[in-house]
Amino acid sequence: MKIEENYSLEKHNTFHLPVKTRWFMEYADEEELGRILRDEYFQECLSLHIGGGSNLLFINDFNGIVLHSQIKGIFVVEETDDSVLLRIGAAEIWDDVVAYAVSKGWGGIENLSHIPGEAGAAAVQNIGAYGTEVKDVIEKVEAYNQLTFEKRTFTNEECLYDYRHSFFKNEHNDPYIVTYIYIRLNKKPRFSVNYGNLKEELSKYPEITLQTVRDAVISIRRQKLPDPKELGNAGSFFMNPVIPVGRYEKLKERFPDMPSYSAGEGKVKVPAGWLIEQCGFRGKSHGAVGVYEKQALVLVNLGEAKGHEIALVAESIRTAVYDQFGIEIMPEVKYVG
Repeated sequence: MKIEENYSLEKHNTFHLPVKTRWFMEYADEEELGRILRDEYFQECLSLHIGGGSNLLFINDFNGIVLHSQIKGIFVVEETDDSVLLRIGAAEIWDDVVAYAVSKGWGGIENLSHIPGEAGAAAVQNIGAYGTEVKDVIEKVEAYNQLTFEKRTFTNEECLYDYRHSFFKNEHNDPYIVTYIYIRLNKKPRFSVNYGNLKEELSKYPEITLQTVRDAVISIRRQKLPDPKELGNAGSFFMNPVIPVGRYEKLKERFPDMPSYSAGEGKVKVPAGWLIEQCGFRGKSHGAVGVYEKQALVLVNLGEAKGHEIALVAESIRTAVYDQFGIEIMPEVKYVG
């Protein structure tokens, strides 16, 4: 177990904000996690569990305890002629999991390549890209209740998955810490490649395979999104808003070029990046905060930005989009502090 006081979180958030936490605790297994949760001092403190920090915006230093998992491992727990069930430690790097699955010829998560973060956070956030969400393959999730110390296994249905949402993100629920996720992958892959510009990118390849889909997704993401190692960012800062079809059709009369994707019966998803770009933010900088020139969904730290400065730019974007379109866009990033 690792315990550090006044610990810098700069390497634990992809905005590279130089914030600190009063205490940082890193556990190697479920036994160590249980010891932390039962500690009286821990129970008295404000606490935050983080993964790779790719979906966090620290407004200030964190006056409490930041927890981080080092539970790793990818284990085959069930295998048939058609599928394989994997148990994955929450601290496994998500893209390493995707690369491993593709190398084995197991399909279902190749569209989720090159998404930063860890496996546990992927299940909490219900990450998604190019018509695929991680909920599509999650069979169950193991988690610990921070208040009762009890371990519980959630079925997919009990995770209450929705667009970029799960039971674990609802702050009104008892706080749970995910330790393992189970995903079922197909040995006979069924490709989903008709979303956005993925089909166009794949036309450059001689055939569609798990590896070429992964390569195409990585190529697109590298073209559109900055590398957090080079330019601090949290990927897509906003979620794509979902609105009724009738409302979209009325907006379409005023904005004929407004794109959309089906979001279930009677609803459509409007790309938030397009909305932001129409408001003139793409490629603009506001002090040390920038809106990425290749993708308006992405806010970037140009060097010395503070968390509250990024939040102010985000709020100005939300206001402008609402004023022009009457659509409220919500942050995908979690604000801390």
